[in-house]
Amino acid sequence: MKNYIKPIIALFTVILTCCTDVIDVDVQTDTLRLVVEASLDWEKGTTGNDQVITLRTSTPFFDTERTNVTGAEVNVTNNATGEVFRFTDQNDGTYTTSTFQPQLFATYTLEIVYNGERYVAEDTMNPVPNITDIYQDTEDGFDDEAIELHIVFTDFEDEGDNYLFKFERPQDLLPTLETGDDEFINGNEVDWWYEIDDDEDEEIKPLLPGDVVNISMHGISRSYFNYMDIVIDQMGGVGIFEATPVDVRGNCINTTNPDNYAHGYFRVTETNRVSYTVE
Repeated sequence: MKNYIKPIIALFTVILTCCTDVIDVDVQTDTLRLVVEASLDWEKGTTGNDQVITLRTSTPFFDTERTNVTGAEVNVTNNATGEVFRFTDQNDGTYTTSTFQPQLFATYTLEIVYNGERYVAEDTMNPVPNITDIYQDTEDGFDDEAIELHIVFTDFEDEGDNYLFKFERPQDLLPTLETGDDEFINGNEVDWWYEIDDDEDEEIKPLLPGDVVNISMHGISRSYFNYMDIVIDQMGGVGIFEATPVDVRGNCINTTNPDNYAHGYFRVTETNRVSYTVE
């Protein structure tokens, strides 16, 4: 069954020109916040024990400097079992563990203590179907001359599955992100296709023979699906965890000082990762 609801996300540049009028746009410029990059992904075929969480401060929208956060306390708890996984500060902004125990359908809580303030976030680990086939053709995309990649999988029988897809070539500045759910495909075989339109951006070339595309498919919670929908819509060419023109809040709550909320998101997912070389 071909999927017929397909969000296409690509990098883009918006150019606004005006001859006489000056338009002031309010963007974030001076509020530095904790940025949490906490994606605990359990890749199929691995134990999922080794995990990394990165902490830093945000950057103003037009700034490129970043500051890594050290000296924080970082723990993740399995809410059902009460088991606590402590992440060790590597003094470079990363916090690591080699003892994480992934459990499907389990809810996990992230706790960060930094500068005397406590941040918490919660997410549930959802399964991801096996990828049963990957192939290429030029028949289903918007450009009948452009190569598109197809990922084939069978959605689970229970309704309510949500997915995040990431497509990335080594030469691309940023990956392409796409979200999907099973509202209209529940329990069916799905053919999910990915195409780079030659007209989307002159800097992003269409898929060509010899291109290596790294693909990841995540089973995600509905709350993370909703967050990524907003992020993808708002970001354009901005990095996922940077300050954005419109403030997009993740699930990291400051319980000490709610006004000083964090950017980023804590997610736990089961993941498929594959690479495909375009022929």
